[in-house]
Amino acid sequence: MGFSLLTDPKKPKLLQYGCLKLNPKSSIPDRLEEIHTFFAAKILSDEVTHMAIETPFLGKNIQSFMKLCYVRGILYLLASQNDLVLYEYSPTEVKKAICTFGGAPKEQVARVLWHMFKGLESDLRDDITDAIAVGLTGLWKK
Repeated sequence: MGFSLLTDPKKPKLLQYGCLKLNPKSSIPDRLEEIHTFFAAKILSDEVTHMAIETPFLGKNIQSFMKLCYVRGILYLLASQNDLVLYEYSPTEVKKAICTFGGAPKEQVARVLWHMFKGLESDLRDDITDAIAVGLTGLWKK
């Protein structure tokens, strides 16, 4: 699960990014608790005021979709508990904001991000580049 922390919509700065890696052998409740604990701490320590998330789409695996919905519930709860402004964007909206074309492939989005943020690693996982792109979309559209 990727995350990013950005600031300054006029000259975006990528303050943090990363991936919360969960043990797939842990129970779903344990993983959800870990997600809640991680993001609750991040919101407080980094004084987060806004949160942007991507809308889910139902793919072929309903079980994965349901687990994603559990995580979204946690993020909605944390936003409410911490008086955060929550933005939600579709994958098409994110791609359009970053690449000006809503059908851009993930590789093109990643290339734009690497160009914008010079210190960004070139071999990041898709969930991290997705998180940066969603965060940047939220930063620009707020």
